[in-house]
Amino acid sequence: MKKPFIIPGRLKSFGYAFRGIGTMLGSQHNAWIHAVATGVVIVAGFGVGLDRMEWCMVFLAIVSVWTAEALNTAFEFLCDVASPEYHPLVEKAKDVAAGAVLICAIGAAVVGGLVFIPKGFSG
Repeated sequence: MKKPFIIPGRLKSFGYAFRGIGTMLGSQHNAWIHAVATGVVIVAGFGVGLDRMEWCMVFLAIVSVWTAEALNTAFEFLCDVASPEYHPLVEKAKDVAAGAVLICAIGAAVVGGLVFIPKGFSG
């Protein structure tokens, strides 16, 4: 049976989502690094006067890294439940998920370089 759409239920789902973000920030050291990098990039963006298109590119890069980190965190939690004992395939799966975050982070760094370096900001 399909549940009806009700506003309080939707508001609760936002609460669960924010709780999940808090869990990620509270349990993943790499999320702290992403948070610092996000803050630095935003401050730098205002400092060099990014235009609308540049903000769009930077914002999409930031969101891609955060999304990858969140999915990686969820995947790690699920793996830990499914296989509390060490298993070589779980290790490989976790490594691949971590690799996805790294791919996003490298892509974000490339976008950052393409956007910030021409503005004279290199570090």
